[in-house]
Amino acid sequence: MRFRTRVFLFSFIPFAVLLAFGFGMTQRLVQTTVRGGLRSSLRENHLAFARIRSKSNLQNSRFLRIAGENPVLKAGMDLLRENPASEAARLTLEDQLRELCAHMNFDLLYVSAPNGVPLAGVIRIRGEFVPLDLSSVDASSLAAAGSSLLSSRGSIFEIASVAMDRAEENIGSLSVGEYFSFSGFGTPAVLMRDGTVLESSLAVEPGGGREGRGGRQVETAEIQKAMLGCRDRSECDVHLRSGNYLSLPIESIPLGQGYRLRSLQDVDSAMAPLLSSLRRLLLAVFVAGVLITLVCSMGAARTVVKPIAEMISHLHPTESTGILPVLVQGESGIREIRDLMASFNRASASVWDARQGLQNAYIEFTGALASALDARDKYTAGHSLRVSRLSCSTAEALNLGKDIVERIRIGALLHDIGKIGIADHVLQKPGRLTDREMAIVRQHPEIGKHILEGVQGFAPFLGAVEFHHENWDGTGYPRGQSEEETPIDARVIHVADAFDAMTSDRPYRRGMTHDEGLRILAANAGIQFDPRIVEAFFTVVASTSPAELPHVERAASVSV
Repeated sequence: MRFRTRVFLFSFIPFAVLLAFGFGMTQRLVQTTVRGGLRSSLRENHLAFARIRSKSNLQNSRFLRIAGENPVLKAGMDLLRENPASEAARLTLEDQLRELCAHMNFDLLYVSAPNGVPLAGVIRIRGEFVPLDLSSVDASSLAAAGSSLLSSRGSIFEIASVAMDRAEENIGSLSVGEYFSFSGFGTPAVLMRDGTVLESSLAVEPGGGREGRGGRQVETAEIQKAMLGCRDRSECDVHLRSGNYLSLPIESIPLGQGYRLRSLQDVDSAMAPLLSSLRRLLLAVFVAGVLITLVCSMGAARTVVKPIAEMISHLHPTESTGILPVLVQGESGIREIRDLMASFNRASASVWDARQGLQNAYIEFTGALASALDARDKYTAGHSLRVSRLSCSTAEALNLGKDIVERIRIGALLHDIGKIGIADHVLQKPGRLTDREMAIVRQHPEIGKHILEGVQGFAPFLGAVEFHHENWDGTGYPRGQSEEETPIDARVIHVADAFDAMTSDRPYRRGMTHDEGLRILAANAGIQFDPRIVEAFFTVVASTSPAELPHVERAASVSV
């Protein structure tokens, strides 16, 4: 990571984190406030609904008291009490109950004995009043008076009861009921009994959104699982589907017998408008704060990094030259930067001295390798040095760059280094070599490559060492490369090597004259040798004094 980026991040990130923290805390405060408002609203809603329900129960009680004094109904109850097993008496009482139920528009009407055991009743099913199956009635939920719930065959009824008396004697009770409904609740609610969810009015939209009319009813089992933690708590949070709800018990509506109502208020929907507005406001503040912080941080980073960047710009040429510059210490007004420049200049001087020493040692080592090779055979003494000089002169005649000329100079000194790996009885044989011995000698380019490739500093010269016996027409060795497939270094050294070999004495022949050597080079231009390099070589030989070239007395047969 760049230094400027680090300075920027160290300046920017803390303030950005502070802004984000403030945003989160504000949002949490808003959520707490909204939840408190929801809680108060729910409780007021519960009280209002309880008052409405109380008025409804009062009206139902009036109807019940009037119905309870019906002499025909009392006579029917007396008849059934006297003849409990009489089917006719039960049917007569059911007919009377059916007529009363239809007249008062209730869903359920039944009479009970003084001990609370139901005697007869009717229930509305699909618009028709049918006899109540007394065996399906949960007698434990009945009450002699007041309000409660009744469970019958999976249906739940809200019931109200009134005592039926005759002359200070209680002959039983009359109860009316309606199917339990959440229609009067302003918010979704859940009916529970002993911690088990029986019914709910919670619905979600088909797309998975929040509650709404026409939405799909949430399964009771799913609500039961979500409300496991609400059994013994007056207020709890419920996570259902993708929504969060606040659940409060509706204490103002007593149901008795373990029944309990809990309201569910969608917290997310209630907070959505306020949070949306708040987010837009805080986002605007956050963006403005970030922009201001960004500008300030960039300015601070630029102030800190600028002098360092200027110093680095002076070092860019080093990438291509490898030479460390001397920095002008007066360019910066920052004391630490001036100290850094002074230390850098001292280090640069030390590196320069070390570089010069290494370069001198490198040159001396290369010359030592060439001398060690030539020392093995008095007939080839000085061969590498002569080839190096001729190659450099030819490269200069070709107008090659200084770097390439220097690379050719070193490559020519090392071109036969692989002959170190050739046995003396082959390399110094006084007569002509056999085909098998010639094959061994032809291994020296690859041997030389393997010797040098283990040293990183010799990498630029591997091409000259390995390919200096490749011919222009592809008949050379070791790869059979042709024309410009062979590096320029190897092609130049090939010409100089051949000329020096032809004009130097060997144990089995005398060296050729210069003219003969040049004639053979000309004859093989475009076959063995690059014709452009041969032409440049002729220019070099013509401009070189005889003392600087290999000198021989007479010509002999050629063996390159």
